[in-house]
Amino acid sequence: MAPRVGLLFGGRSSEHGISCLSAASVLSVIDRDKYDVVAIGISREGRWVMANDDPIHYALESGDLPSIDGGGMEVVLAGDPTQNLMITEPGQIPRAIGNLDVLFPLLHGPYGEDGTIQGLCELAGIAYVGSGVLASAAAMDKPVMKALFAQSGLVNTPYLVVTDAQWRHDPAKVTERVSAELGFPVFVKPARAGSSKGISKVTSSSALVAAITEAQRHDPRLIIEKAVSGREIECGVLETLAGGAETTLPAEIRVIGDHEFYDFQAKYLDDATVLDVPADLPEPIQAEIRRQTLVAFNALGCEGLARVDFFLDDNQQVVINEINTMPGFTPTSMYPRMWAASGVDYSTLVDRLIQLALHRRRSVLR
Repeated sequence: MAPRVGLLFGGRSSEHGISCLSAASVLSVIDRDKYDVVAIGISREGRWVMANDDPIHYALESGDLPSIDGGGMEVVLAGDPTQNLMITEPGQIPRAIGNLDVLFPLLHGPYGEDGTIQGLCELAGIAYVGSGVLASAAAMDKPVMKALFAQSGLVNTPYLVVTDAQWRHDPAKVTERVSAELGFPVFVKPARAGSSKGISKVTSSSALVAAITEAQRHDPRLIIEKAVSGREIECGVLETLAGGAETTLPAEIRVIGDHEFYDFQAKYLDDATVLDVPADLPEPIQAEIRRQTLVAFNALGCEGLARVDFFLDDNQQVVINEINTMPGFTPTSMYPRMWAASGVDYSTLVDRLIQLALHRRRSVLR
């Protein structure tokens, strides 16, 4: 019998629409002769439903991101390994419809990429694509992530952590610390978010209030980072069935047009980025970026896949920015494009990730 693969997408985070685009891409290439595919959508309100499995349904139209409307048959992923997939119909008690063998959580940001879904899968006894609970949670929390990077010898961007209480009780002190310890310009970011949501570039202390207010729409806890003058470089990681891990050729992101930095609009809606694969870098720097990519992957205990983002500053120093444990899978996303340029096409990439999840589960059960 073909392994039953659940594609889980949508979700409660601000990256709902990007998740739907990622799912559309995977739905368009997954081998339906090899896998029994179940599409499960999560509405913005958090309702789980049986979703349309036609990728056309989640196309990007006129700049409007797709979404899950929450209608249809309700799905329950129970934390019970004996019957983990159930459905609920109006006026009826929930009924089991069999088990999932693998869950592919195409969820970005909180309530999906942060260890929550991974913990549910552990309870339900379902194999899943990507990192486990701890690595997922640590990668989502930028201050924790940076602390683990530093412990492994990687060079971070200088930063400060600002809590909601600190900002409410003494905003002047926060402003003074930013000016004294970081200087301007800085980037103000939610501590736990992704896809550049809520991020602002700030060039003076007078603009901090607006930037912090915007970031706190996504997370009350913030990280403020010193801006790095240099180039933005990314590198992908993919584990092998033999237990090792491979890296892509490093790629460079160049923002074009009117965008000052690599923000959400530039990433997904305005076609305002150029990706150079491979990046035009000296061989020793390429090798160093690939080495640090694996160091970062192992520092958090990641599994399956990840994308690691760096800066190459004006002094040619490699500075790590962050790691993404479930990078975007849209047609324009950097992770699949880097692997395609490194010899692993999109459909092969999807299949390998599913096989890695199944292999890991079999290894655990032995």
